[in-house]
Amino acid sequence: MDLRQLRYFIALAQERNFTRAAHVLNMAQPPLSRQIRQLEDEVGAELIDRSSRPLKLTEAGRWLHEQAVQVLSGMEQIQSMLGRLSGAGHRRFVIGFVGSTLYGHLPEVIRRFRAVVTTAEVSLLECSSVEQVAALKEGRIDVGFGRLRVEDPAVRRIVLADEPLVAAMPADHLLVAGGRAVRLEQLLAEPLIVYPRPARPSYADQVLAAFQDLGLSVTRLMEVRELQTAIGLVAAHVGFCIVPESVQRLRRDDVRYVPIADRNARSPIMMMHRMGDITPELGTLIDISCELHAKSAHGHG
Repeated sequence: MDLRQLRYFIALAQERNFTRAAHVLNMAQPPLSRQIRQLEDEVGAELIDRSSRPLKLTEAGRWLHEQAVQVLSGMEQIQSMLGRLSGAGHRRFVIGFVGSTLYGHLPEVIRRFRAVVTTAEVSLLECSSVEQVAALKEGRIDVGFGRLRVEDPAVRRIVLADEPLVAAMPADHLLVAGGRAVRLEQLLAEPLIVYPRPARPSYADQVLAAFQDLGLSVTRLMEVRELQTAIGLVAAHVGFCIVPESVQRLRRDDVRYVPIADRNARSPIMMMHRMGDITPELGTLIDISCELHAKSAHGHG
């Protein structure tokens, strides 16, 4: 059994079809079939139920698939880590982020990090929380700042803050004139504008879950691609939008940000990195991020 055979087996398990798996692997079908047969001979068990359409994994196949995914993920991390540790001189340190984190402490975190770290070229990549997990495992980014609790054994999560959510409303709305915090139930009177549209799960699901946790059903929903579009539509009286408190820095004369009374209306800010990553740059970034967010939390307290 070798890593190449495990990659072939994982592809077949995902595609459930020899022809499609061979296409994904950029190889002919007969060699793929031979490799899978050879793998079955080596482990002494049938891994694929070939009588079903689409193909199904046997019990032994399901167990091997789980183990193979972990093995290959571990090997990719080892190769990525060794490549970074063996690199001479300057190297790249890539930070992934979701757009809304730029309204909080992340810009200051990056400024301080760049001032302290002179051993790496720091670059930034905007991507969703889910995309960050894949990018970490593939070695395309070194750290990610997001809002979703994406579960993956290869990734460590650090919750930096639990940020309150606020309601973005037209400046002349009656709920704004009241001068009081609003309840999520009151926001159902208007369409709810959520973002981002393309990626799921996303922050949009986090917002909808806040309503669902209270037994509330959102019947009028509009999905847009990005935060700035959502705020613009609020100004146009299209509906309301739920945003993290720090987004209040995105000011417009025709939009107001109103506190939400429901305690579950919060969004975490999370830092993610590869489990076992030991680079000094990462350690520095963790220290800076935790310090700045801790000071902010004490200030609010």
